Amino acid sequence: MGLWLLVNIALRLALAQEIRLTAVAPGIDAPTDIQHAGDGSGRLFLVQQNGLIRVLRNGALEPQPFLDIRAKTRAAGERGLLGLAFAPGFGQNGRYYVNYTNIAGTTVIAMYRAGSADETVLLEIAQPFSNHNGGQLRFGPDEYLYIGMGDGGSAGDPQNHGQNRNSLLGKMLRLDVESDPGRVRIPADNPFVNTSGTRPEIWALGLRNPWRFSFDRATGDLWIGDVGQNLYEEIDFQPASSRGGENYGWNQMEGAHCFRPNCSTQGMTLPVAEYGRGDGCSVTGGFVYRGRNAPGLRGSYVYADYCSGKVWGLERSGTQWVNRLLMTADAGITTFGEDEAGELFVGNAGTDTIYRIEGSAAPRFSAAGVVNSASFAPGMVPGALATIFASGLLDEEAVVPAPSLPLPVELAGLSLTVNGTAAGILGVARQRALELVHVHVPAGLTGESAAVAITRNGNRGMPVSVPILSRQPAVFTSNGTDAIVVRVPEYALVTASQPLRRGEFVFLYANALGAESTTRLTIGGVNCAVQFAGPAPGLTGIHQVNFQVAEETPRGAQDLILSVAAVSSPAVRVTVE
Repeated sequence: MGLWLLVNIALRLALAQEIRLTAVAPGIDAPTDIQHAGDGSGRLFLVQQNGLIRVLRNGALEPQPFLDIRAKTRAAGERGLLGLAFAPGFGQNGRYYVNYTNIAGTTVIAMYRAGSADETVLLEIAQPFSNHNGGQLRFGPDEYLYIGMGDGGSAGDPQNHGQNRNSLLGKMLRLDVESDPGRVRIPADNPFVNTSGTRPEIWALGLRNPWRFSFDRATGDLWIGDVGQNLYEEIDFQPASSRGGENYGWNQMEGAHCFRPNCSTQGMTLPVAEYGRGDGCSVTGGFVYRGRNAPGLRGSYVYADYCSGKVWGLERSGTQWVNRLLMTADAGITTFGEDEAGELFVGNAGTDTIYRIEGSAAPRFSAAGVVNSASFAPGMVPGALATIFASGLLDEEAVVPAPSLPLPVELAGLSLTVNGTAAGILGVARQRALELVHVHVPAGLTGESAAVAITRNGNRGMPVSVPILSRQPAVFTSNGTDAIVVRVPEYALVTASQPLRRGEFVFLYANALGAESTTRLTIGGVNCAVQFAGPAPGLTGIHQVNFQVAEETPRGAQDLILSVAAVSSPAVRVTVE
């Protein structure tokens, strides 16, 4: 019993440790930031709370600090040297920026030049209390400087800075510091430039202590780890398409919950993830992993808790945000950083060490990421085409189609099995942040679920249990909305400018009709006669449905729906003349 218990514990621990930490720089006193300069040097710049910036090059710490401002700041509680950002084009212009609290406790944003100790102070923000100073600053994809400011401290935001639009505290600021170096300009498209009673520097508000934030290097999305009060830590998300102005709720809300009695969520942007005191007490925001060394981690936002040492991965799966525990490390994680290649590092003030994050080389996906190739509805149907959204499929952006029929069972180094049976692969793609593989689900599957596993270059991922459906009718579209309909005999595509004609014969491509042969098709609610519904000639896993447009079909843009054995497809659009 004792040995069996130990084996079980070891197995559970192994499954929970999706990543591991390898020490690369011990002796870094209270690390607060990890940055690269984007200059091709491969250096990492390690920020210490006491006012030093150290340089890690080729695995070794350089003896001389990159910057020493110990005379200007004091490491005490949440004060000290808190953030570093290198200007775009640092390799040519040598400019970089720091965020620290001075001896009086005031936040200072200052510019330096490589090799010089001369400081140009750009902004000073008085802090009413000693805590909640924020401290992160980063250049966004737009090359403006973003600055995370806490609410000024104490507890509960007693001076209401989070919701006070005439205060820079409790905000995300956005400044132009590069078009006229040494001076601060306000970007013309900041959301409150022309709003009375609101500081034009503000990009977003309602933050308590956005200690660490980052931009996804692939998408430009902004991720913020906002430290909570007594109950909830939160992760806030701002898509790259945002024009700013989000209100993340503090001090009316803590996480997705009311902090003030009878608060209103109207106009608030709620967090995409939160956790309570059972999992920790102070969130440390991280990065979306975009490196190459841990393909299975790619696309996950990696963050941690300072108190518990828990490290999580957060990602979108379909319409849901999915959070998973990656590992439990030593308590004291204060910051994350990435190198020029997108590999992740973490700093721990409890051990005074910088670690490199390492993970599995095997692809990873979830059951929610296995969908109908036409409708993107979850699950898969025997004999049909399924699409699997995964991470770690391709290291570079590419679209790799199957070269011929029959479909290969290995493509671009990938193979896939369903209940141990090899599945044909129609194509593999990676575009920006999206990786996917199209597969032909083996026919003859039975049961309510099947074990799906992906292997890449000999690295086999964990099997995932995926629901099996007997049918899941769907129509292939050109843009997610408009059905691909083909005229016969000329084989011309039906378009909005060349719409369907009443009485004509056409066909479309469908997916996952199952073994049932009785197919019903309606346009605008009117039945159209189906002449044929079955495997498409010369194609694998795709059905073809030949039908005649009914004479009484209504004109204009109409919904087309396929039904098989009382199961209907999502509506797609066609235009009738």
